[in-house]
Amino acid sequence: MTLLDICPLETWETLETDLHEKFNLQGSVFNPEGVRITTVKNFSNPLCPAIKSIEKGQTFICSAAHMNMNAMVKKSRDPLVEECDAGLTKLVVPVFHNDEFLGVVGGCGLLPEGEAVDSFAVSKIAGMDEADVTRLAEDVPHISVETIAAAIDFIQERIQQILDSCNSKN
Repeated sequence: MTLLDICPLETWETLETDLHEKFNLQGSVFNPEGVRITTVKNFSNPLCPAIKSIEKGQTFICSAAHMNMNAMVKKSRDPLVEECDAGLTKLVVPVFHNDEFLGVVGGCGLLPEGEAVDSFAVSKIAGMDEADVTRLAEDVPHISVETIAAAIDFIQERIQQILDSCNSKN
């Protein structure tokens, strides 16, 4: 069973868009292997698309963080909040159906309150010019602990609504 067996792609795309509109998170839905199932682009800041446009940035900053978190929530079955190597908040909520792990719904792209982007790390890992990273990092918004908790609650409620709604149709 896959997320797309549960509901059509449009349902998951709408959830990603809602996460961006409500919390300014780059909403994403991933399968159990950690691969995005949609192509929605809803970046929260100008730095993330620059990082993702470079193979080393995508692989060693974005994907590495996600793959680790994906494995952790599959085991724990609980939402998880971490930071990528750029210092940006990344949160994921697991999706289980009949005890089967189908993937995660989450968001990223915002700085924890009071924190700054690790421009040096981004420049070294992704091979970007540090001055460019610093300039792009100036426009990265912050997210509070309370907003992170609200986003997790929102995701959990929406996952349950989606599973209930789509299961009743099948």
